[in-house]
Amino acid sequence: MTEWASKKYNEYYNAYVPWLEDKYLAWFGENKTSYTTKEQLDKTKLTNDSSLNSIQDGLNTGVSGQLKSDGLLGGVGDLVSKEGVNRAERGDSGLGEKEAVEKGKKGWGESIPGSGWITGGGGKK
Repeated sequence: MTEWASKKYNEYYNAYVPWLEDKYLAWFGENKTSYTTKEQLDKTKLTNDSSLNSIQDGLNTGVSGQLKSDGLLGGVGDLVSKEGVNRAERGDSGLGEKEAVEKGKKGWGESIPGSGWITGGGGKK
């Protein structure tokens, strides 16, 4: 019984949590791509000077703002958020069951030569 409950919990979690995260970020005009970009850029402080850090923070906000839903690259940000980040979090290859078996269950970017930067893998070796 606990195995069945655990399986059902994981199925619902994988189906609904990405949707809930998307809705929450949408309230603030964000998507996962813009939020993650801002978060990663905020980790890269170049100096200990507060005035330069504030300039860098403004640039980080501007860059990540372009990936927001209403930004210049909003369509790209939304697409990567829904089709890339959500699938990567779920471990979904984006392929149908038959195609996944035929292709050895490669991920959404792993079948592209030299795409290691997308999936964090090695790409072409």
